[in-house]
Amino acid sequence: MAEVTFNLGFFYESENNYRQALKYYIEASTLYKDLNDNESLAKQYLRIGFIYNIQGDIPLAIENNFKALKIAKELNNENTIANCYTNIGTIFHSQKDYDAASDYFSKAAVLFEKLNNINGIATSYNNIGFIHKMNNNYSKALEYYFKSLKICKDSVNDKEKADALHNIAGTYSAMDDLNKALKYYGESIEYRKKCKDYRGLSLAYGNYAGICFKLGNITDAKKFSHEGLELSRKIKSIFAEKSNAIILSQVYEKQGKGKEALDMYKLYISLTDSLNNVTTQKATAQQQAKYEYEKQKSIDDANHDKQIAIEQEAKSKQKVITYATAGGLGLVVIFLLFVFNRLQVTKKQKIIIEQQKQEVEQQKSEVELAHAELEEKNKEITDSIQYAKRIQNAILPPLKVVKEYLTESFILYKPKDIVAGDFYWLESVAPSGKNKEPKILFAAADCTGHGVPGAMVSVVCNNGLNRSVREFGLTDPGEILNKTREIVIAEFEKSEDEVKDGMDIALCSLEGNTLKYAGANNPLWIIRNGEILETKANKQPIGQFDNPQPYTTHTLELQKGDSIYIFSDGYADQFGGEKGKKLKTTAFKELLISIQSKKMEDQKQLIDKAFEKWKGSLDQIDDVCVIGLKYNQ
Repeated sequence: MAEVTFNLGFFYESENNYRQALKYYIEASTLYKDLNDNESLAKQYLRIGFIYNIQGDIPLAIENNFKALKIAKELNNENTIANCYTNIGTIFHSQKDYDAASDYFSKAAVLFEKLNNINGIATSYNNIGFIHKMNNNYSKALEYYFKSLKICKDSVNDKEKADALHNIAGTYSAMDDLNKALKYYGESIEYRKKCKDYRGLSLAYGNYAGICFKLGNITDAKKFSHEGLELSRKIKSIFAEKSNAIILSQVYEKQGKGKEALDMYKLYISLTDSLNNVTTQKATAQQQAKYEYEKQKSIDDANHDKQIAIEQEAKSKQKVITYATAGGLGLVVIFLLFVFNRLQVTKKQKIIIEQQKQEVEQQKSEVELAHAELEEKNKEITDSIQYAKRIQNAILPPLKVVKEYLTESFILYKPKDIVAGDFYWLESVAPSGKNKEPKILFAAADCTGHGVPGAMVSVVCNNGLNRSVREFGLTDPGEILNKTREIVIAEFEKSEDEVKDGMDIALCSLEGNTLKYAGANNPLWIIRNGEILETKANKQPIGQFDNPQPYTTHTLELQKGDSIYIFSDGYADQFGGEKGKKLKTTAFKELLISIQSKKMEDQKQLIDKAFEKWKGSLDQIDDVCVIGLKYNQ
């Protein structure tokens, strides 16, 4: 039954039906475990780990491969050990831990060469080539890939040929030799079709499409990336789905299909997050540590058993000497009674020890269960917040769009937690009348709180700004803030509880050389000829406030070379330095004046570096948002 179940799993794997294959492999592993057939069990864990890796479940992939490795080492099965090293190296490679990946690939290569395993040697050469490619040593990478291809051409293994050709193509792509890359990807696709390697085929389609896109062949790029996406979804390969999604996003963007491009890009980000999140990397490291611990424990246990055997042998010899020299029958009887008595005492002690051991084990199990439940809850909460982050990022204007309207600018955005109460906002208003250029509205906002509560308030306030411009047609900063305040208060008044949350904001409009500004607690700074010209905000937030007044719109005429800055209070309020005090606005102003000769992107890096240096080992206390703009008209 175990063998039949395994064969069913192997059949479904060969048909690229990984869900069914995984089901039968897990069933077979249970049967082999009941049979104490550890050699077959190790092979099951290998297949299970391989499929979990394809599906993007990295923690389970690494766990099953280390289980296989532990058993294989106990059995001294070098072929299975080499396969384990190969799979584990591949997983570390996908997590971008190239040092660990290189170590495992090299171990596998040594064993495969010792066993004269041709397919294994070819695979190892491919994998070692990976590492050289990641280190930008393309000539060395090609050397190993062509070694692998030569070995494969002498055999009938079309899968290994396809892998070698695929890797050669990827290296030429990295070297910008696109025509050679296209040629080898094409050959790889033909071999993958021949051996029905649908997982490799879906990846190859995506890479082939990427080269077509770079060469300007949009039609083929769309065709092959679409085929690759459909195939990856059919076989449930997250790696391949991610690869094809980003190419389709670029193709749709090139064709002017904004919605389709955004959908594909969101899919790509979602898949990337699921593969390379912190939890996955932590699980990989934990499995590596667990394996090393268990290996050392086995050595220690063996040494301990050996020591006990030596002690037991010494005790036996001592008994022989005692019996030989006892002399009389009476002494023998007394001695036997004594031994019997000690055995009874020992038996009672053993029972007590066993009971205590069971109690400890029970307590340990309860603690581990509670810890596992806590870990699961923490994971659910973190996953929810990560998803909230993606939603919040969706309301922020893409930096590409910001650069389109504010060419010489930067945005330094550093949430305290995963999600933030700070946000930045940009809206363009089509030109009207004699105006030939659009009016650009941009703002740096700071909502009450940070983390999840702050993020929820930011969504309400962001919506208020959008409605003020898009629904009510307002373009004057002061009027926009007045209307936004009405909308935010109206939203919060729907609650049965009193909500006093709100927003501080600096809002600007730029049309030609005319800059208009209105602010709620957050000022505007313009640096001109080495001096800061500060325009102060109204001292009232966007939200509930006693005796509220209309917001004031300030109109300023910009001069060439002016630097404009708006920001939240998170930067100046950060504690740090030698005495652990606040940075304060004075130091912030001095920093900005000192970097005026730098380009705006360089200014961003210098401001960020100064913040991190000031903060040192202390925690960040609030969200940070700084927007800088150079006027060069």
